Amino acid sequence: MSISTVEASACAMPVAPAATPQKSVIRSILVACSGNVVEWFDFFAYAFTAIYFAPAFFPSGDATSQLLNTAGIFAAGFFMRPVGGWLFGRIADRTGRKRSMVISVLLMCFGSLMIAVLPTYAHIGVWASGLLLLARLLQGLSVGGEYGTSATYLCEIATPGRRGFFGSFHYATIIAGQLLAVMVLAILQSVLTVDELREWGWRVPFLIGSFGALVALVVRRSMHETSDKSHREQPLAGTLRGMFKHPRELLLVVGFTAGGSLLFYTYTSYMQKYMVNTAHMNAKTASAVMTGALLVFMCVQPLFGLLSDRIGRRNQMIAFGTFFMLGTVPILSAIGTTQDPWVAFGFVLLALMGMSFYTSISGLLKAELFPAGVRALGVGLPYAVANASFGGTAEYVALWMKSRGIEGSFFWYVTAMSVVILVCSLCLRGAREATYLDDVRR
Repeated sequence: MSISTVEASACAMPVAPAATPQKSVIRSILVACSGNVVEWFDFFAYAFTAIYFAPAFFPSGDATSQLLNTAGIFAAGFFMRPVGGWLFGRIADRTGRKRSMVISVLLMCFGSLMIAVLPTYAHIGVWASGLLLLARLLQGLSVGGEYGTSATYLCEIATPGRRGFFGSFHYATIIAGQLLAVMVLAILQSVLTVDELREWGWRVPFLIGSFGALVALVVRRSMHETSDKSHREQPLAGTLRGMFKHPRELLLVVGFTAGGSLLFYTYTSYMQKYMVNTAHMNAKTASAVMTGALLVFMCVQPLFGLLSDRIGRRNQMIAFGTFFMLGTVPILSAIGTTQDPWVAFGFVLLALMGMSFYTSISGLLKAELFPAGVRALGVGLPYAVANASFGGTAEYVALWMKSRGIEGSFFWYVTAMSVVILVCSLCLRGAREATYLDDVRR
């Protein structure tokens, strides 16, 4: 791999030393992941409880219209992600990964607490909807910075030759956050009536999330720093100018994220609503299906990470793109036409197994594309832009197409983005070629 002298001096930054004990690596990964779990629990608590609090903030209209409004605010949170990706990526590349990750989890704590105590439309009118939007924007800013920095941190701390395995814990903890949000909702559904959930029960997950964020904040203060001060102070480190020296890599991150995020949110946060609104499944049953599927999904991430260490990222991503190019329409059609929870579980799990080809190496795949001085920014900013445009709008687009009577068109939209993934995968370097994570000074 050729790197110019200027870029090398400005952007090269060592990862964890080769002599770092395995126990220290594992501890650092667990510390980083604790905050990741909390951040994503808070973010997805909104998606899973929206079906209950939508009438409290948007009282007029039918159920689909109310969900459209809450999905619109969910999408708005995504559009703060590019700002978060830029801001926290710059902080991480210029002042260290640790500082960036501490600030992001603190911001998420504030956003969740704000939602937990918000007055409803009945008390303050349209101000309720406006404040809900503000809280989601703060959460979007936080998560926008979390992804790139935490992915960079995990890849830098990981042992060479096992990066796929260790890097898989990045998305495993994102899934864990989703899973915990679903489980909390399932527990609330079992002990509270529907009226109680709509009146006050939906606030409980946000209170739990804000407390968890405070715990993660304390834990993250003890993190091991992977960046080096002498390289962070170079003029190109953490700058857009330094990032744009890698246009091919930026386009690959955008392509992978656009398709990957659309698929991920289709089969996770939107899937519960899809089973309720389209397959007419009971809400409790849909939550149980998603809980079981997400649990298995989370547990298999390290296995797919290990697979990537054996077969290479390129081959694994080709398998991912091909799977969904051929399987999206049949799988979504089958889920939407069954009320049998076991059949639905089987098809959702099949889709999530296919997703694992990507999710297990998502952060690592992108981190390997950039030199260390612009790595957090290079991963975080283009990811946030594509994630906002395609992942954040997944629910809204799906519900809009359903409201227009063309729900099947959404399946083909997802299929088209799977083709984009396949094309990007074919453009990746082979498994034997060195990456920027290998080209470091120890």
